[in-house]
Amino acid sequence: MRILGVSAFYHDSAAALVEDGAIVAAAQEERFTRKKHDASFPKNAVEYCLGEADVGLDGIDFVAFYDKPFLKFERLLETYLAFAPRGFRSFRMAIPVWLREKLFQKDLLRRRLEAFDPGFDWQNKLLFAEHHQSHAASAFYPSPFDEALVLTMDGVGEWATTSVAIGRGKDLSVIKELHFPHSLGLLYSAFTYYTGFKVNSGEYKVMGLAPYGEPKYVSLILDHLVDLKEDGTFRLDQSYFDYCTGLRMTNEKFNALFGGPPRKPDQWLTQREMDLAASIQRVTEEIVLRLTRALAKETGSKNLCLAGGVALNCVANGKVLRERTFKNIWVQPAAGDAGGALGAALCAYHLNQGRPRLPNGAIDGMHGSYLGPAFAQEDIARRLSAAGARFQAQSEAEAIERTAHALAEGKAVGWFQGRMEFGPRALGARSILGDARSPAMQKMLNLKVKYRESFRPFAPSVLREDAADWFDIDCDSPYMLMVADVAAKRQRAMTAGEQALFGIEKLNVPRSEIPAVTHVDYSARIQTVHKETNPRFHGLISRFKELTGCPVVVNTSFNVRGEPIVCTPEDAFRCFMGTDIEVLVVGNCYLDKNDQDPKLKLDYKNAFGLD
Repeated sequence: MRILGVSAFYHDSAAALVEDGAIVAAAQEERFTRKKHDASFPKNAVEYCLGEADVGLDGIDFVAFYDKPFLKFERLLETYLAFAPRGFRSFRMAIPVWLREKLFQKDLLRRRLEAFDPGFDWQNKLLFAEHHQSHAASAFYPSPFDEALVLTMDGVGEWATTSVAIGRGKDLSVIKELHFPHSLGLLYSAFTYYTGFKVNSGEYKVMGLAPYGEPKYVSLILDHLVDLKEDGTFRLDQSYFDYCTGLRMTNEKFNALFGGPPRKPDQWLTQREMDLAASIQRVTEEIVLRLTRALAKETGSKNLCLAGGVALNCVANGKVLRERTFKNIWVQPAAGDAGGALGAALCAYHLNQGRPRLPNGAIDGMHGSYLGPAFAQEDIARRLSAAGARFQAQSEAEAIERTAHALAEGKAVGWFQGRMEFGPRALGARSILGDARSPAMQKMLNLKVKYRESFRPFAPSVLREDAADWFDIDCDSPYMLMVADVAAKRQRAMTAGEQALFGIEKLNVPRSEIPAVTHVDYSARIQTVHKETNPRFHGLISRFKELTGCPVVVNTSFNVRGEPIVCTPEDAFRCFMGTDIEVLVVGNCYLDKNDQDPKLKLDYKNAFGLD
């Protein structure tokens, strides 16, 4: 049985294909269209998934959509009626879009699917899951657990903003929910907006900025914005927010509480923004910790699965891990709305059709999240030649050897191998790599390669067998969704003078043996690299370790600020020629920047908007 899952029309559209319970393919539409967070129907992603299974839409048993549009329309309408006459202007602007994209979304989906197969039996084959049900399914079914508690936290689905489900075998039941407008995801997004970053994109920046600040506003948030209970449930005082009926996240009352208007995106970051980021991060962690403590006590479950956009807050995940309230934790790598496509397909297979689960193996059923397109070596060489690239085709062993030496020499390396990752993280298939030992690497990659804010941290990729020797972690973290401290024996204490430095000035102070991946609070967002799921990446880091004694490399996504992660060899070559990446390795093709035609150099610094 083949089931195609689709998420679309909000942000991060995606498609996923499940065959007899096994995940065959999954990809976000943005990777094909090159439009960041593309919300359109995922035509290209659907084509890719069908091609991976070598079938047309007529070979698909069911198509499953990730939420229920009519319930979402009902929530939007009821919200405006509840707040009327406030927000009439935004209501008047929104209603034509809602009518087209929400109320008649089933018809819109029918027409998109009939473009693939005019005879598609949409009345019997088109299924809809609830939004949080899709999230929960995406987390539980691919997990290595036969039984688990599943916690989903995001902005909002139809009505739910936080939900709890219990998974056992093929069964998955939601047992409790918090409803809109009381939302942890929207609370965090309100501070994302207020500190001058883009909602549904800049939340990562707030998390990365938090360690530079002091949580000075925690009491103010808990006294005025959030009525937080001991069990982690909460209510938000809507008089401070404008997301229910307006065109903004916050309002003048919020501005007055925190001493001024929101920062504009082009304004300098100040200590105030750093302290605000530290404060909302601390509040988020406290809510998540209270929820998980109470749920562990209530259910007795030893296993926890996480999904929804808030589950991408790897700092909060790391705090839950360290508390050991649960014996095991597994986070869906595509925890946001893209992962809803996969969850919808799994819901259809296990819940709608009642099919049993398959054993997921030692790690999980996500295959390392390497679920996107791959390119054969001959195709890579042909594509690069057509783009004007000058390269040397080598054996796999030779390519790994030269790349390891380039990393040891301090070069920035574009690394394009195998199947593209599904989800927001590059995991060694579409990555930019560097030497974690270099004190200059973090700043160089941010300013000369990624063209993004200098405060943003980079993640370490470490051999799984060496993780505990370099970081305070003793479990798998294959998806870069857990934060832990650098091991004490690897740290370097900061002097009193260095401690006194202002905010981002601390960034350039080496704090460990691997300064390029050590954040200002000695933390790191860790990816453990497994030979079973990515043998080539594991082999590269192993060879780097033989050369340097260090089993850790810098790993950041292969793109510049505002650009989706590269998908094709041509995307990789353009990014290579538009940045200061010095070496590009695509399959077994090795490219040195000095060998390239200078006429092909691109200006990538301003090619994409702010992310």
